[in-house]
Amino acid sequence: MARKPNTETSTATIGFEAKLWLTADKLPNNMDAAEYKHVVLGLIFLKYISDTFEEHRAKLLAGEGDYAGANAEDPDEYKAENVFWVPADARWSPSRACGTSAKQPTIGKTVDDAMVAIERDNPRLKGVLPKDYARPALDKHSLGELIDVIGTIGLGDRENRSKDILGRVYEYFLGRFASAEGKRGGEFYTPQCVDKLLVFMIAPYKGRVYDCCHGSAGLFVQSEKFIEAHGGKLGDISIYGQESNPTTWKLAVMNLAIRGIEGDLGKYAADTFRNDLHPDLKADYTLANFPFNVSDWFRKDDDVRWKYGLPPKGNANFGWIQHIIHHMAPDGMAGSVSANGAMSSNQSGEGDIRRALIEADLVDCMVALPGQLFYSTQIPVCLWFLAKNKNADAKRGFRDRRKQTLFIDARKLGTLIDRVHRELTDSDLEKITGTYHSWRGDSSTKNLTAVYADVAGFCKSATTAEIASHGHVLTPGRYVGAEEIEDDGDPFEEKMPRLVAELHAQFAESAKLEKAIKANLRGLGYGG
Repeated sequence: MARKPNTETSTATIGFEAKLWLTADKLPNNMDAAEYKHVVLGLIFLKYISDTFEEHRAKLLAGEGDYAGANAEDPDEYKAENVFWVPADARWSPSRACGTSAKQPTIGKTVDDAMVAIERDNPRLKGVLPKDYARPALDKHSLGELIDVIGTIGLGDRENRSKDILGRVYEYFLGRFASAEGKRGGEFYTPQCVDKLLVFMIAPYKGRVYDCCHGSAGLFVQSEKFIEAHGGKLGDISIYGQESNPTTWKLAVMNLAIRGIEGDLGKYAADTFRNDLHPDLKADYTLANFPFNVSDWFRKDDDVRWKYGLPPKGNANFGWIQHIIHHMAPDGMAGSVSANGAMSSNQSGEGDIRRALIEADLVDCMVALPGQLFYSTQIPVCLWFLAKNKNADAKRGFRDRRKQTLFIDARKLGTLIDRVHRELTDSDLEKITGTYHSWRGDSSTKNLTAVYADVAGFCKSATTAEIASHGHVLTPGRYVGAEEIEDDGDPFEEKMPRLVAELHAQFAESAKLEKAIKANLRGLGYGG
């Protein structure tokens, strides 16, 4: 069992996620990390939909403007605004009233009954919500205190609704529990800045969007945000997804549900390789953060997906990449996160598969990302962007980039948000996406004015022949070269004598320090 670390006792100056982390102290220390996380997420979902329900109910009761004469007890009034109908016996207030009395033994059943009632009145959530709060192993005194803590956080206000609340909480908890579960099976939550980068790069305005390992559905959320920010509307894209972890699949359904986003995530969780839930799907846009370097995976040797080579049994990376390509529409685009090793590994036929992808002109752009972006792993990662038909893009007025691949080395970008985590800023995202869309010649991209040019140390457009000369390695640093250093104006014949003099002075200082240290050691009886 994973013991929850001690935390601070004051919530006066800490943020939203850290305040939730304090709830870890409200449950027994022998509770498994994964179990605790989902106890909290279920309660947050209940609080979230109850808060948004009460907020809309207040508008209906006020009866102003469009709500004049509205019936606040009519479920259709809520469903019309993508607000879940919460029956009276399931609203947060009665649940919390039980929780306020920490010794109340019925609190678990009260929460379970609330979940059952919500599923009953909202078929979309059937079989998704957790309903095991009454189990004997869950201490009811601690559960009541936990409910009180969550009850102090307003989740229905406009500011919080604009965020990926469940995904954000999931990311934070996954990071804090990384030692216990976060690194298991290579399963990682994709930070929002990486989600944004993937979405901004392939720009899914309209069409079918697919994620073969959708996790908490953060990429779908970012895709909808992108569309709305560019003048589109909810529903311009059709969402398809699959997830193998049952609890994460339920979290994704909840995450889309609170946003009113429709999507086909399958009727259950399933292994993408063993049971492809969308076998006939050809997606216009594919987005994915697949598990890295998974060695224990199901592989059928004669699978139709292995068009470019049989992936090794010991690593699923090129299984995921070929699965993505298999589901791309004839003119489809794809963006995925991968471990850096896939860019250069030649083990077990991986180099042959990568060469086949390059020779098929599928690799559009490679981006090397800075470290410390992920909460639950420090493994360096990169982004692959694939284009099924660059010729079609050329015919649509894009720059003719056939037999060319763009390399972007973004490892120096990002800002540390604490000692161990880095985040890509909006300006970083603009720099990367602006470079890519300028290279593509995508005149439809908002605010695109720059003309593409290689920048030493950052980006390089390389031909397939150049890539072949490098052994079909796709590591951006191999191509972009070193960053140009600005000339300081000092003539070499003047600079070199000065540098040599400085070096001799440093040698002298080093010898002086060495002599002093040896003298001190002799004084302590350790010198010769």
